[in-house]
Amino acid sequence: MSVKPEPVSALFAGPFALATLSAPGEPAFPALVTPDAQVLDLRAALGDARSTVRSLLEEWPAVLPRLRALAGDGSARRRPLADFRVHAPVEPRQVFQSGANYRQHVIDLHVAHRAPGDDRPEEERRAEAAEIMDRRAAEDLPYVFIGLPSAVTGPYDDVVLPAWAEQPDWELELAAVIGRPAYRVPVEEALEYVAGYTIANDLTDRATVFRRDMPQIGTDWLRSKNAPGFTPLGPWLVPAGSIADPGDLRVTLKLNGETMQDESTQDMIFTVARMVAYASQTARLLPGDLVLTGSPAGNGMHWGRLLRDGDVMEGSVTGLGVQRTRCVAEAAS
Repeated sequence: MSVKPEPVSALFAGPFALATLSAPGEPAFPALVTPDAQVLDLRAALGDARSTVRSLLEEWPAVLPRLRALAGDGSARRRPLADFRVHAPVEPRQVFQSGANYRQHVIDLHVAHRAPGDDRPEEERRAEAAEIMDRRAAEDLPYVFIGLPSAVTGPYDDVVLPAWAEQPDWELELAAVIGRPAYRVPVEEALEYVAGYTIANDLTDRATVFRRDMPQIGTDWLRSKNAPGFTPLGPWLVPAGSIADPGDLRVTLKLNGETMQDESTQDMIFTVARMVAYASQTARLLPGDLVLTGSPAGNGMHWGRLLRDGDVMEGSVTGLGVQRTRCVAEAAS
């Protein structure tokens, strides 16, 4: 079961976006989608060899002009989006996740996770967190870790909350999609390696972020972030050229219709370009890879209200559309 998208006047910014779609009983395929919810099967338009969105990204500099031409070709046969199921727009080989990248969000988490015996007033602990954020920005050291592609699910699919997850939480994020192999690229050139942007909800079980058996080990991102379906992605991959400024987008998450996160990417400590460049200093980024850029303030720990069975999350980022997922509790074994 999944939550269906609601019709809107324009699905996203720009003349087209990429999607991965399927019809009942048929394999998924790469599609060009127009803002008026019409679909062009790119297998027929570009050749069956390009059978996934990732295969298009492998040839992104050459494919992009052809996609622009197809978007403006009124004679191309199109079908209504309503005829298809929408999957995650791309299957990444690598997922690079940014932690502690929104100033206010990190300050809120610092206050919420009070260390045992720390009886200082909230104002003092907030001031301490703000000082830490300023120092991180000055030292130019983003925090990046690795996620699993198997956690990715579609933008309208149900999200199963594992029975062991005691504190499942939401974290809506802007995600950059890589369009060219990137290794040790400078910040000034980093955005040239970004094919486009999409929406990611980086779910986290707060109870398992830190090891219980030995806190000195530190964070346990495998356990807390990588359950199947913990990264709803999409619905669309919007080309970078359609997004005027990734540093000035609104990130909004509603829970059962109530706004919980509503912040601009201007609050990011490190920009998209800085995140891509930083990750590329260690790893070779590949076409289709995701660079998640962190989540703003307003998660469940802030509100004292975590995810439970039946909750519906609606996430949007300016120009990138809306994803809508329902939480379903896993039956305890």
